[in-house]
Amino acid sequence: MFNKDLQTQIDYLESMLAKSSTIAEILKRAPDLHLPNWYVGAGAVVQTVWNELHGFELTRGIEDCDLVYFDTDTRYEAEDRYIREGRALFQDLRIEVEIRNEARVHLWYEEKFGERIKPYISVEDAINTWPTTATSVGVRYSNGKFQVYAPYGLHDLLAMIVRPNKALVSQEVYEKKAERWQKVWPKLKIITWDAT
Repeated sequence: MFNKDLQTQIDYLESMLAKSSTIAEILKRAPDLHLPNWYVGAGAVVQTVWNELHGFELTRGIEDCDLVYFDTDTRYEAEDRYIREGRALFQDLRIEVEIRNEARVHLWYEEKFGERIKPYISVEDAINTWPTTATSVGVRYSNGKFQVYAPYGLHDLLAMIVRPNKALVSQEVYEKKAERWQKVWPKLKIITWDAT
């Protein structure tokens, strides 16, 4: 499937995510929050695909689901309102839905990761920097149409290739993620940091 044209890959991704009642429900409910420019992305999307391709239960190894958006109102209180509304909206689901305003990331990133970053200019700008090419993916429904933002394409995701996206991630963080993921999804093909 990873060698097919992009639209076929997108259709395949949509069908895989629809099989997960958890992810499908998050995608269905997320518009009720009225988040500006939002996507469900990263781990929960990718790991659902990896579970399907491994023949595992679709939520295996998934601890949370990232629901990201971009709002120029960077006050903590504004983001916290969405977080609280989301907690109520998704409370019955099997995984935690983590809601984050990507316009605020630069305000806390240095304290958490020890490195200063410039502010993102859009939610897509943030997705461009996520740690691997496979996890740099956001999905949503807009007006009933499945939409995907995948700046590095879907090949690595569908081929189960873990390749560093060096835009932001450090070698240490990348290698820890890759090692942890391979223990859960043994068919992953890990590309070493130095090979890219």
